[in-house]
Amino acid sequence: MNDRDHRDDPDDRDDRDDRDDPNERDDTVGAGSHEPAPPIRVTQRIHATPTQEFPLISTIPLTQVSTEDAAAWHAVVAASLGSDLPAEPRPTFEQVHAQLTVAGRGNRRLLWLAKAADGAVVGVAGLRLFTSSGQSHLAELELHVAPDRRRSGVGSHLLATVVKAAQDEQRRSLVAAAPGDGPSGAFCAAHGFRRVLALDHLLLDVADAEAAEADAEHPGYELTGWTGTVPDELAEAFAAAKNAMNDMPTGDMDYGSQSWTADRVRAMAEVLADRGDLLLTTAALGKGEIAGYTEIVIRAGETRRALQYDTVVVPAHRGHGLGLWVKAAMVRRLRAEQPGIVEIETDNAQDNTHMLAVNRRLGFRFHRSTHEYQLDLPTA
Repeated sequence: MNDRDHRDDPDDRDDRDDRDDPNERDDTVGAGSHEPAPPIRVTQRIHATPTQEFPLISTIPLTQVSTEDAAAWHAVVAASLGSDLPAEPRPTFEQVHAQLTVAGRGNRRLLWLAKAADGAVVGVAGLRLFTSSGQSHLAELELHVAPDRRRSGVGSHLLATVVKAAQDEQRRSLVAAAPGDGPSGAFCAAHGFRRVLALDHLLLDVADAEAAEADAEHPGYELTGWTGTVPDELAEAFAAAKNAMNDMPTGDMDYGSQSWTADRVRAMAEVLADRGDLLLTTAALGKGEIAGYTEIVIRAGETRRALQYDTVVVPAHRGHGLGLWVKAAMVRRLRAEQPGIVEIETDNAQDNTHMLAVNRRLGFRFHRSTHEYQLDLPTA
């Protein structure tokens, strides 16, 4: 079973779940792994009448991100998310600055600002290019347009720039996520994207969560946990367990596969630490290996909400309720170590009935939905 909540790169978070019995599945998110990277959003609205020309804007590639650039990026993203997801917390400047300036692992990012004739930044776009062999065909899109500049061609202009860059990088698949409601999905469809995966975002009230399963007996297994980087003596076993995420539900997405090593799991933790984020892991040990684990990330400056990253039970250990066990133990741990955190956000593929059942037993409730879209790019 797997459960992820925000993509591989710590920029992304994801909680999906891989298939198993209802006691063994957890959440996973987005189109990615769980090395640092943020949820992808396409928030430009579709034009009521297609424009014949792009507006008088310039697209500026960012090779080095200044504080001024990061502030402009943050302003657009905060305004965009405030318009499209008004009930959601907005990222802080510090979180956005860290996302833009702290390099991930197994991927690299290209960034652009869209500036109007008066120099105002009216849109931003990012392209995450995966570099590992199992995902070298894949790129992820992040695109935001200031609400007062929508319907003017800014989003289409940025998208054209990103698509050309992805093609130049020999990518065959460009993926993006959009809120389940609103105009973003229409924008994607109008530009040739197809919907490949539907996700339910869930919230858990930590104080009210049903954590009694943490006391359940699981003969042959014991719980352990750590903060930040995995202990050296568990690094190889942890990497092996992470590779079980490759059977997570991805719908019709051309997601590829990931290969985790001890060095890579250490690198992922280092990226999160460099961004000021806190990574908590609780694991079940059995038969000389990590049988399952769950990860929670608390972003720098966050005072209320934690994000679910992976939850995995490896195939040989499924059917014993370990997924529910480690998640309930994590709830207990948050209550004891992070009393200011009052809720956990996760997301599951809508067809991941087993993980959804586990999360509902814990007390997760439906919050909102997201759709993943994919643009198939011609290759030489």
